[in-house]
Amino acid sequence: MSGTRRRRVLGVAVTCVAVVAAGAAVVAALGLGGGGTPVAAVLPPDTAQVTRRTIVDTDEVSGDLGYGAATTVAGRIDGVVTEMPLPGDVIRRGQRIYRVDDDPVVLMYGRVPAYRALMPGLTGTDVRQLERNLKALGYHGFTVDGTYSALTAAAVRRWQRDRGLPQTGLVELGRVVFAPGRVRVDSVASGVNASTGGGGEVLRFTGTDRQVTARLEVSRQRLARVGTRVRVRMPRGTQVTGRVDRVRTVVEQPSGGNGPAETMIEAVISLRSPRAAAGVEAAVVTVLFTASQRKNVLTVPVAALVTLAEGGYGVEVVEGTATRYVRVETGLFADGRVEISGPGLREGTTVGMPR
Repeated sequence: MSGTRRRRVLGVAVTCVAVVAAGAAVVAALGLGGGGTPVAAVLPPDTAQVTRRTIVDTDEVSGDLGYGAATTVAGRIDGVVTEMPLPGDVIRRGQRIYRVDDDPVVLMYGRVPAYRALMPGLTGTDVRQLERNLKALGYHGFTVDGTYSALTAAAVRRWQRDRGLPQTGLVELGRVVFAPGRVRVDSVASGVNASTGGGGEVLRFTGTDRQVTARLEVSRQRLARVGTRVRVRMPRGTQVTGRVDRVRTVVEQPSGGNGPAETMIEAVISLRSPRAAAGVEAAVVTVLFTASQRKNVLTVPVAALVTLAEGGYGVEVVEGTATRYVRVETGLFADGRVEISGPGLREGTTVGMPR
């Protein structure tokens, strides 16, 4: 999988503190075991302070900044293409996408694709979508109820007149393309003077909002939940806030077709500030997921932990010219620090840093 992932787990932390095993031997020899009684001691070579802070464990994943998956527009109307848009063009409700025999194919907003001709007597979601668009474009005199009535047909004829279309009162399949919102032309597969019809690809479009697509291993699925806030590091080094909008399972085929396929979790992330991606058509970015977070807790450097003779962990508290070992409970490990709690420990307590 592309990208660098940083994981901090207890096993890694235990490896980090293994270098302080010599301190544990001292504890065992003195029989202190975390009892907390001050003793004369050789002071540690260095010290650190117990600090109170918010500790955050993050996971970094590479992501692709772009416009998302492209949707294909199929040519349903027989004829000759007389006008085509250019890649990058943005098309809004009521505007033509392309022309066939000099008549426009028009964009309207809706989540159900056009799949049939619309005419009086029909009912359904696609009819309701058409009615909503007619109303939004300024055509009235009918009820938006999902029923193609005579009044709906009258509004369609007025719309056809204004678009230079034959005033039939019915909408042939292919005359309207439904999309959730305004679209951006991604690529064109046909050109002026080309024949169209029969469902052949004419062009592809995407939405106009920038989004990031990131893939994670299935074991990290808990990070990518719909609604989760993330940070996105842009190519220039700036960070912007994003939100996980969609999550799905995908299967990645190995390059060259060799080896088993790998199941991944794909997260689609919207940017809180679309202007953050201004001037960048496509790029590889870094997505920072928050794995765990602990607010307002006591922390010490991981290297300050010592292993106690009877098991568990402690810290060497330095008090003037004496030290004592205090047993601690550990919590989250992140950024080289560890969350701790133990008797008598407070913000500002001085602890030893073993060799």
